Amino acid sequence: MKRVHIVGRKNSGKTTLIVDLVRHLTAKGYRVGTIKHTHHHHELDTPGKDSHRHREAGAAAVGILSPGMTAVFRPTGQTVNDATDRYDELAPMFADCDIVVVEGNLQTTAFKVEVWRAAVTEQPIAAEDSSIAAVITDDPIDIAVPTWSRSDVSRVAQTLLEVG
Repeated sequence: MKRVHIVGRKNSGKTTLIVDLVRHLTAKGYRVGTIKHTHHHHELDTPGKDSHRHREAGAAAVGILSPGMTAVFRPTGQTVNDATDRYDELAPMFADCDIVVVEGNLQTTAFKVEVWRAAVTEQPIAAEDSSIAAVITDDPIDIAVPTWSRSDVSRVAQTLLEVG
């Protein structure tokens, strides 16, 4: 699975950039998958619904099939935030994608770029995290890693396709 991670601080514009990238790439004919990574504990299923009750009863995996959507809920049994092996589990479901864009996950060893805005924070995470390959911004910044123009979505998309 060709995977790239868009990281950044809260309100830095990660989701907006990903939406822009998905629109741009799909308009060019690419198949794009996305994954939202979070370190918060969320109940993804709806408590009280049949699928949730199946899982609470001990099912190892619960699938939901509707005319327009398919979902699978699999409890991880993990309390740590290491999703590296779990991306491998998802790979078959993204096999037909040219690229998968993940929002978040600073702990991954996969390719990461940071969205940064001066209005949100003084320093980008990349100033202290050498695993971030580039910073995407339109604000002036003095940093050791390459910077890519946030307003040039086409160039960002092409670069991610090449390096991801």
